[in-house]
Amino acid sequence: MELVVRRMDGAAPNRGPVEIVERKGQGHPDSLCDAIAERISAKLCRAYLQETGTVLHHNVDKILLCGGASQPAFGGGRVNHPIEIHLTGRVTEQVKDHHFPVDELAVTACREVLAEHVRYLDLRHHVRIYPHFRGGSADLTELYVRNTTNSIPLSNDTSIGSGFAPRTDLERAVFAAEKALASAETRTHFPAIGDDVKVMGVRIHGKIALTVACAMVDRHVPDLPSYLGAKEAASQIALRAARSETPLELTVHVNTADNPDKGSVYLTVTGTSAEAGDDGQVGRGNRTSGLITPYRPMTLEAAAGKNPVTHVGKLYSLLAEKLCIQLCTEHPEVAAAECVLVSRIGHPVTDPQVVDVAVELRNGSSGVPTATAVLPIVERVLAGLPQLRDDLIAGRIFLF
Repeated sequence: MELVVRRMDGAAPNRGPVEIVERKGQGHPDSLCDAIAERISAKLCRAYLQETGTVLHHNVDKILLCGGASQPAFGGGRVNHPIEIHLTGRVTEQVKDHHFPVDELAVTACREVLAEHVRYLDLRHHVRIYPHFRGGSADLTELYVRNTTNSIPLSNDTSIGSGFAPRTDLERAVFAAEKALASAETRTHFPAIGDDVKVMGVRIHGKIALTVACAMVDRHVPDLPSYLGAKEAASQIALRAARSETPLELTVHVNTADNPDKGSVYLTVTGTSAEAGDDGQVGRGNRTSGLITPYRPMTLEAAAGKNPVTHVGKLYSLLAEKLCIQLCTEHPEVAAAECVLVSRIGHPVTDPQVVDVAVELRNGSSGVPTATAVLPIVERVLAGLPQLRDDLIAGRIFLF
């Protein structure tokens, strides 16, 4: 393992003149695909463990949602063509004489996620689910089998993971705004606010502007004044939540494409844009931080649905953030940290090829921590891989 500890090439994002952050909520088509893939993986892991005592080879990260067609209307509309969800990936379907009911398990997982994440979706009439699972390639399957004879799993890909800490004011504000709009309290008191919410945050110098796309549920919106009232409620909920995270000047704009004079508003039957042509796919939404952060190190790795034992693109993304948090906690001179880890296929997951740590120091600090000082943190975080695996399988870690 090559460990590099250095100063950041530039200032941390919160010190620049411009910063942009995005979060897609739980009912967004991309977020639905991520959640479905992760639920399928967790269910497979539990089935494999129960039957064989080990997690078998699988990566179920290729989920595609094809949006339907609908006619929303004040007071209630209808879905004309159902959403289609295609479940695919590479799995182990049989070990000796035992056959795993992968298709049935995956469809059940998909329905569970949809029921939890989109409360107005009628699973009988609004959705069609199509499983297309196949076995893995011979070489990757053989590599995975080798893991059953090794105390330390071997990486089954050459991949990148990245993370950062702490979050900036904008990152916290965007995350808090979306979570508040999706909260149980909001669902109870403002049922017109749907589950498909997206928040785009832009900070220019000391001012933050949040642009919120919020699908409204037509059965709870009898007329245009009711829609405008729900829209104002969404704005205030997002504003209060964001203000709790930052002293910076804040503005919130909701459903800015509306043209009320022409009757053009963001109205849906089910509370998700998936009902009317908006498609979704694993890996196009939030990173494992729960945010989309172009001013941070960020990979294209689709972590959802990857196996939690050997797929370092998933594991290293989570570990990189843990490493940064620990570094900032244990070294007070470090104001912010960013980390990129790279694996090498066939090598132990606990032995990355490179660990690149970039830090920003607090004013008055004398120098960057040495690699020798940081190495114990890296080793401790990597040693936590078995616990991380167990937490992912049990659903104690909710990605994205």
